[in-house]
Amino acid sequence: MSSENLPQSPEQPSRKPRVAVVFGGRSSEHGISVVTAGAVLKAIDRTKYDVLPIGITAEGRWALTADEPERMAITDRRTPTVEALAESTEGGVVLPVDPADREVVYSEPGSVPKALGEVDVVFPVLHGPYGEDGTLQGLLELSGVPYVGAGVLASAVGQDKEYMKRVFTSFGLKVGPYVVIRPREWAQDESAARKKIVDFAGEHGWPLFVKPARAGSSIGITKVEDLSGLDEAIAEAQRHDPKILVEAALRGREIECGVLEFEDGPRASVPAEIPPPDAHAYYDFEAKYIDSTPGIVPAPLTDEETAEVRRLAVEAFDAASCEGLVRADFFLTEDGEFVINEINTMPGFTPISMYPQMWQATGIGYPELVDRLVQAALRRSTGLR
Repeated sequence: MSSENLPQSPEQPSRKPRVAVVFGGRSSEHGISVVTAGAVLKAIDRTKYDVLPIGITAEGRWALTADEPERMAITDRRTPTVEALAESTEGGVVLPVDPADREVVYSEPGSVPKALGEVDVVFPVLHGPYGEDGTLQGLLELSGVPYVGAGVLASAVGQDKEYMKRVFTSFGLKVGPYVVIRPREWAQDESAARKKIVDFAGEHGWPLFVKPARAGSSIGITKVEDLSGLDEAIAEAQRHDPKILVEAALRGREIECGVLEFEDGPRASVPAEIPPPDAHAYYDFEAKYIDSTPGIVPAPLTDEETAEVRRLAVEAFDAASCEGLVRADFFLTEDGEFVINEINTMPGFTPISMYPQMWQATGIGYPELVDRLVQAALRRSTGLR
């Protein structure tokens, strides 16, 4: 009998890729991560992807959460929490640890664990330590699950401002003056550590910016005008990170540029300018997220300046071995030189954040931006690449 005469089984419809949006986390940027997740959940194409929202509480529990983006917004100047969105106060989500098995399991005390299905890609929208710093990326590498954004090394470099600056310097990118105070220095001799900062101020002048070395969203940063405010600024930075970074103030304009991974490599968006906010000493957390101080997109630069900052943004992306996306922040100094301040491997990603706004002005809207990031992750394998 020929195969033509055999009964044919109907073709099974192909399954849509399953995207786990992971958000929240243990860092001080927990609330902004939830806001970002709400925007991603609202924008992702449900006809193209199945979506599984997974929140990480401030204590580190992985929770199954409601798929309700409208509950993930800033309300009355307060950011939302995973705890308020979790379907249970005790249940936990477990990712696979076997690369051959991508089945996600949900369990509650006293109940039979429930399979939630396979996950094809993780979209981690965590900011700060325990998520943006390579820790989650390492877990996903072990699990063999592709994910959006930078890998382990680039995530770690992008989180630690000291080593970020060291990498950039080694690649010939210009950075501003800075000094680092490590936890051991402070613990062994506070006076000597403080003198190190005072000597730095004597060389570069006041004001100084005192920062947690491994935090973001401008949390824990203080602009210090003179010696009288130094101790309080150090204490505030150390609330978020025992390692602190002190930077000299650079006189110039704040310019940002987005980088996005395309099929043929990274490309830069049109740049934006962050004008000095009227009600804030600098572009701090409240100016960014609570009062939504608007940036200028595109930045009013010459064609030559625009081309140069876009080139430098891609160079920074490559220098740190980034993947997926990066926001690169620069100062355009009074003598016309671009100095890189930092990169963010998972930048603020709400629709009002500068990264999506820059790509919107470049011709890629928010839903397409989300789709491109997921597709870039699906194209990559885990492991060495």
